[in-house]
Amino acid sequence: MSFRIVSIGGYVPPKVVTNDDMESLVDTTDAWIVERTGIRERHVCEMETTSDLAYEAAKICLERGNTKPEELDLILCATVSPEYVTPTVSCMLQNYLGATCPALDINAACSAFIYMLDTAEAFFMTGRYKKILIVGAERLSGVTDWTDRSTCVIFGDGAAALLLEKGDNYLVSKLVTAGGDNVIKIPNFNGNSPFYKREQLRPYTHMNGQETYKFAVKSMVKDLQDVIAKAGLTEQDIDCVVPHQANLRIIDAAKKRLDIPDDRFHWNIDRYGNTSAASIPLVLNELVENGDLNRGDLVALAAFGGGLSSAACILRW
Repeated sequence: MSFRIVSIGGYVPPKVVTNDDMESLVDTTDAWIVERTGIRERHVCEMETTSDLAYEAAKICLERGNTKPEELDLILCATVSPEYVTPTVSCMLQNYLGATCPALDINAACSAFIYMLDTAEAFFMTGRYKKILIVGAERLSGVTDWTDRSTCVIFGDGAAALLLEKGDNYLVSKLVTAGGDNVIKIPNFNGNSPFYKREQLRPYTHMNGQETYKFAVKSMVKDLQDVIAKAGLTEQDIDCVVPHQANLRIIDAAKKRLDIPDDRFHWNIDRYGNTSAASIPLVLNELVENGDLNRGDLVALAAFGGGLSSAACILRW
């Protein structure tokens, strides 16, 4: 017993920051950003919190799924950018919706959306859950150093939610962790203890771009090949591939190593940037809204990020 996807909804804050806008903040150009990332603009919060983004996406999802908040048995939220350590984003979302079910957050960085799908499947397998709302929500603008041109041009804010019910459409998955903080990290604020002697890094995203690129391409290709084989499929059988939206060059490099037609890969990084746990479901939401994803399609998802972590899965839409 796994699940099927009933409905989906996405939301991004209205404020758009273009590459031309970035030129006024740091030493960069539109051409430099596009060549290295494929990003042309991103949405960023002005007043919204991560929980606000999650709420807007969840409302759309539940309305499309003809489901009331009180019908939910569980809320899961994937994020690395909550406004509080506690209450969690999922707890705030439960409050905003008026739901009464348990709620918890998952942090597996940019891989967290697929980790969350696996978590939801485990809850369904207990037999005690009928409807689960999952949300990827990020306000990465709050954990970005806006004076660092190598990272501030990459990230954006947004959220997407999926309503899941019991079913058999989640076919196979793979989760990988290679723990360490030498490639990607976002330090917490260490407080003001007069006894703590360790050097404190600024609480922003720190990333080794070259090492991230190598890990991302290698893991995306290997993870997709593994889950496709595990499902008893060929690469040509896959109707749609949605990779984590970290960098268009990473997606292009992975495409060249896979025997899947280019037009089956989908992205929106040019308009949203890297929204971490929200990136894959935001693409899925656009595909649904544009009529480009049909019931029964075999969909492959692949993600990678801090941890280091990676994940992939095959589901039937």
